[in-house]
Amino acid sequence: MSFQDHVKEKLKLVQDFLHIDAQDQLTNLEEKMKSSEISMEVYISKVKALLGKELHLENGSHVDGVEQNGKTNGFTNGSHKDEDDEAVTLGVQEEEEAVKSPSGPKGKGGRKSKTNSDTKKSPPSTRVTRNSGKQPTILSMFSKSREEKRLKVESDESCKRLSVLGNYMACIFVLFSFQTPPPKCQDCRQYLDDSDLKFFQGDPDNALDEPEMLTDERLSLFDSNEDGFESYEDLPQHKITNFSVYDKRGHLCPFDSGLIEKNVELYFSCVVKPIYDDNPCLDGGVPAKKLGPINAWWITGFDGGEKALIGFTTAFADYILMHPSEEYGPIFALMQEKIYMSKIVVEFLQKNPDATYEDLLNKIETTVPPAGLNFNCFTEDTLLRHAQFVVEQVESYDEAGDSDEQPIIVTPCMRDLIKLAGVTLGKRRAARRQAIRHPTKIEKDSKGPTKATTTKLVYQIFDTFFSDQIEQNDKEGGVKRQRCGVCEVCQSPDCGKCTACKDMIKFGGSGKSKQACKQRRCPNLAVKEAEDDENIEEEDVPVEKTKKVSHAKRKKQTQCKLAWIGEPVQTEGKKQYYKKVSVNDEVLEVGDCVSVSSEDPSIPLYLARITSLWEDVGGKMFHAHWFLRGIHTVLGESSDPLELVIVDECEDMLLNYVQGKVNVMYKAPSNNWFMEGGIDVDIKVIEDDGKSFFYQFWYDTEFARFETPPKTSPSEQCEFKFCGSCTRTKKREEQEIPCAFEPLANEDNDSKALYALACFKGVQFKVGDSVYLPPEAFNFSVKPASPVKRSHRKDDVDEDLYPEYYRKSSDYIKGSNLDAPEPFRVGRIKEIFCHRRSNGKPDVSEVKLRLYKFYRPENTHKGVKASYHTDINQLYWSDEEVTVSMTEVLGHCQVEYAEDLIESVQDYSSGGPDRFYFLEAYNAKSKSFEDPPNHARSAVHKGKGKGKGKGKGKVPAAQELQDTPLEPQTPNVSKYRTLDVFSGCGGLSEGFHQAGISETLWAIEMWEPAAQAFRLNNPGTTVFTEDCNVLLKLVMSGEKTNSLGQKLPQKGDVEMLCGGPPCQGFSGMNRFNSRTYSKFKNSLVVSYLSYCDYYRPKFFLLENVRNFVSFKSSMVLKLTLRCLVRMGYQCTFGVLQAGQYGVAQTRRRAIILAAAPGEKLPRYPEPLHVFAPRACSLSVVVDEKKYVSNVTRGNGGIYRTITVRDTMSDLPEIRNGAAALEISYNGEPQSWFQRQIRGTQYQPILRDHICKDMSALVEGRMRHIPLAPGSDWRDLPNIEVRLKDGTMTKKLRYTHPDKKNGRSSTGALRGVCTCAGGKPCDPADRQFNTLIPWCLPHTGNRHNHWAGLYGRLEWDGFFSTTVTNPEPMGKQGRVLHAEQHRVVSVRECARSQGFPDTYRFFGNILDKHRQVGNAVPPPLSRAIGLEIKKCVMERMKEEQASENIKQEKMEVSD
Repeated sequence: MSFQDHVKEKLKLVQDFLHIDAQDQLTNLEEKMKSSEISMEVYISKVKALLGKELHLENGSHVDGVEQNGKTNGFTNGSHKDEDDEAVTLGVQEEEEAVKSPSGPKGKGGRKSKTNSDTKKSPPSTRVTRNSGKQPTILSMFSKSREEKRLKVESDESCKRLSVLGNYMACIFVLFSFQTPPPKCQDCRQYLDDSDLKFFQGDPDNALDEPEMLTDERLSLFDSNEDGFESYEDLPQHKITNFSVYDKRGHLCPFDSGLIEKNVELYFSCVVKPIYDDNPCLDGGVPAKKLGPINAWWITGFDGGEKALIGFTTAFADYILMHPSEEYGPIFALMQEKIYMSKIVVEFLQKNPDATYEDLLNKIETTVPPAGLNFNCFTEDTLLRHAQFVVEQVESYDEAGDSDEQPIIVTPCMRDLIKLAGVTLGKRRAARRQAIRHPTKIEKDSKGPTKATTTKLVYQIFDTFFSDQIEQNDKEGGVKRQRCGVCEVCQSPDCGKCTACKDMIKFGGSGKSKQACKQRRCPNLAVKEAEDDENIEEEDVPVEKTKKVSHAKRKKQTQCKLAWIGEPVQTEGKKQYYKKVSVNDEVLEVGDCVSVSSEDPSIPLYLARITSLWEDVGGKMFHAHWFLRGIHTVLGESSDPLELVIVDECEDMLLNYVQGKVNVMYKAPSNNWFMEGGIDVDIKVIEDDGKSFFYQFWYDTEFARFETPPKTSPSEQCEFKFCGSCTRTKKREEQEIPCAFEPLANEDNDSKALYALACFKGVQFKVGDSVYLPPEAFNFSVKPASPVKRSHRKDDVDEDLYPEYYRKSSDYIKGSNLDAPEPFRVGRIKEIFCHRRSNGKPDVSEVKLRLYKFYRPENTHKGVKASYHTDINQLYWSDEEVTVSMTEVLGHCQVEYAEDLIESVQDYSSGGPDRFYFLEAYNAKSKSFEDPPNHARSAVHKGKGKGKGKGKGKVPAAQELQDTPLEPQTPNVSKYRTLDVFSGCGGLSEGFHQAGISETLWAIEMWEPAAQAFRLNNPGTTVFTEDCNVLLKLVMSGEKTNSLGQKLPQKGDVEMLCGGPPCQGFSGMNRFNSRTYSKFKNSLVVSYLSYCDYYRPKFFLLENVRNFVSFKSSMVLKLTLRCLVRMGYQCTFGVLQAGQYGVAQTRRRAIILAAAPGEKLPRYPEPLHVFAPRACSLSVVVDEKKYVSNVTRGNGGIYRTITVRDTMSDLPEIRNGAAALEISYNGEPQSWFQRQIRGTQYQPILRDHICKDMSALVEGRMRHIPLAPGSDWRDLPNIEVRLKDGTMTKKLRYTHPDKKNGRSSTGALRGVCTCAGGKPCDPADRQFNTLIPWCLPHTGNRHNHWAGLYGRLEWDGFFSTTVTNPEPMGKQGRVLHAEQHRVVSVRECARSQGFPDTYRFFGNILDKHRQVGNAVPPPLSRAIGLEIKKCVMERMKEEQASENIKQEKMEVSD
């Protein structure tokens, strides 16, 4: 029988002793309490009342004993606020224990304590301080002897009853002691059973009261015979040393936790010294006792050094604090700590407004506290402990700033801190009690970024657009700043003193500025706006087809005078084609452009080119090839109003729709285009006469691609009816239909017609070729042991031990691959055929393929484990066959028998994607692996070198080209001279180098450690460690070298430009206003575009975070594309997921690509690896239209996904804080990925397998996170643990009912702060040094339970986006190793980004983490590089072909 059961047994006995109806009432009350209808406190008071009645105890006869017991042991928590309390018949007397010394008279002006004057109908305080020593303990309740002495009891009977009541109450207490919050002191709100609660030790005998002390001659401010100091206008100021602050019960307590603001009386004892005395020793001071109560405390900035000066105000004087007494030291240290902490934070954010939460932690953890403050380091716990105060200081700093400065409070870092710590905004301004007289003195950092260096063209585009925008906004009277309306700031009145109020009409101003009162600027709103801008949801917007100009939109122009001019030039059936027509006396001919008006007057005129004119039964007609206005492309309102694009849309129309003739000219790039960079001054291309337009590009409405208009020229005989749009559309439609060629003799089969060749989507397939198919195209005979979607929730969790486990309600695990699709199926074509119809003719409309299935290792009976050790491109032959429709084919690949290769498997595989090999055949029936049959090999020999490895040919016409293998051509692509701006440690360049497309000759990186890392890995590159604006200015002004003598690239030198300009400060406001605009105008994006305009490279790539395409309602994206279009670049944008290109990490990135005139605009690479679908929503919505990148195979991939196990299972085990820069691998690579990443050269040394040394508390938490997938902070036990630094943690106390989550199954509370019940937060509820971090349950309800913080990686899952500083409570908290009790190492992060093990990083561990986290994953940039390479090769091929044709022509003419 457990202890609780014993107690329950006792209760039962007591209950039996009562009347039946009393028993029923008790049971009823117990039920109510369990179902949370009534609170614990109400329950206990009702039981007491009931028992009191039941046992006929006269009112008050036994107060002393039982009630005191009740008080001590915390039956009641604070004063009861329930009306039920009136039913309590037991009188209670308050026993106010005054502490020995503080008994001096209250100074006049001392405040009346609210608690005394409260008129609530509640019994007075039922708490007694611990030191009074009079109360009996639980045990004494059961012992008769003490009770008999204490109680004034006449008869035994009464005595018996009382002891029953005592017993009953004791039992109830024991039973529910787990479930009721322990008692707190009513004044200082500290737990009475807390080992840290200390008492004031009393004053020396010679200590004086405040009025007496103030007239002491040692302070020599007044003569005592003066008429007192009341006549002084300002309060006198003194310094105090050796001070202690306590409440009226003598508990030492902090004065900064909101007690003073709540009118709790706090007193202090100290030695008082004259204001001019800087020496904190006691000599020459006046000992004083119970000064106060304190009316206010304040900070007066820093004393020139690191320490803040803090002061108290009482009714009589101001006191500046020097040294605390020994016993008060620890409490005061926290106070200084938080003031110093707020100084660090504000100064750091002011210089680094774009810092993340992790960056701030890094700053805090590496700051050494000033001497004389008794703490030796700052940790994350310190920051969270003081978060409310720090944020309030930031608010006060922002208030002091200019109204057009971006407030620090909306920086990403502060937003994360506010969320994590559950800070209440606007509290300080409303309270205003704790006046900060002279806000913390912080040097304003005037430096800021240098002004952007821009070319005239880029400047003008931005400038004209913005001045219009801002003017527009001013006209509309500026957007009114809304309020959240609920915070204290919103509800306070206008102050009447700030500049905004002085301008208001009600305060006698002009009312022009329309600004809200500065004191009432809503902090919640600013933060929320910044949040909204950052978390742009990818809602699925229905894909809107581009507006076809349909008849419904037109209005008829019946008053048209129409007449053909000349004779028909051609007649076809009923159609007679003409060359010219007169419309309302205006002559139009084929090739002219016209406008067509819409029925909706708000829509601008539609514009089209006439491609043919004819008359038939329908009347006089023309064929319209539509133009699209720039405003209807992705550029929207940023486009040039006169610029059009060609689109593949056309239709037949009646001529009387024509409104009139317009001039549309083609603006071709000039012959000297590459050298004209930075010269173009006029943003206008042509004059606007209302009738003239121009175009430069063909536009793809689905993918938002601006490309050089295609050269589709008409043949001689049909020039009067040739439409490029029709031709291209028709060609596309034809490609979508598979066609079979070259019939084979097939005597033995009547039902099938066999063919040697088929064409589909412009690619030809032969018998013996291998193809990709979707996973659903066929299944395997072996049913794989599919990973069971097991629920990770355990049902039988001990909720008292794991109080936060209940928050894990969802089965979704961050970073899990359970939903990842299977990679494509691979098959080899055995036959290409069509079924014969009944008449014996083949049904060519449906081409079929008969295939041999290939097994991947994971498809065999060995399952997923088999795939972990094998090569990712290894297959098994099987003789199983399947028939599929040709339309299912997704592409071409090459599968070879390894023994037949001329080169090594390694070399063969690295020759390109889409290359697979097999060594064995798999027999599913016998579950065995055997040698492949002969026919598996022979096909290879037949087709050796015939167009394998070539992904796409064009059409059968291109066959001759296709049959020559591509390999010999590859070396011809010369590497492009590349400039990498904002290069970081070189991830982008590394991928391009691997692709063999570029040679980075120059790199610009301002941050020294990253620049050093770039040099280490690219010794031949000139790395400029300076501001890109300064360099561009030098080059534009004709300089050849910089101040260090490094040679600057000149015009014409740079063939490729790549980089990822940091985009800070764009998040925040959603629309631009003059402040955010000036920030954008000076942003590095603008500088980067100017680099592009000046150097005019052949290819340009801009990489950025996913939200780059959504910032400011996609305005940043539109203006970027607008600049490129105006320069004459073909361009497009897309979002790619790095996880689909071979890293075990989700990382979505926006990529803008541009190609110079004459080059081909690259497409985005098709995914190589399958990846978790949730992480692959890559569409972008701009102006309510959804754009996708050109990827045709969607979420499919040719390889399986890469997991955490693939990434790092071979690395040796290390401990928290491991710092050895070079260690040995201790083992062979296990997986394909590990073999690739270690590289072909044998490398015995493993570098940078080092991890951050986390504080003792964090290390203790990590040690207690279980190893199961999906484990995070919610799995932590609530226990006391000895940490590695020898200190003990505390248990987290649950002290409040939680409205949202109710109680646990054991009836325990779940709230850790008053806010859990819907009231404002109470600073006194904070807890520290607990295994479960207090702030997480505090704010978990509104942040998805902080899923993933202190989260472990899962071996079979993937990394969350690799961050610049792995922190268990950072934005990306899933940073714990899958099995070891530490955060991930630098090398593990580098591998999650796809950096080879030989890649070097530079600096200390945090520098290295930052270099890795900021980089572009090389596998991603490699995939993009290969696409650029394809474009270059295609262009070279076309040039070669046209060269050959020229040769032939010349030969003919000879």
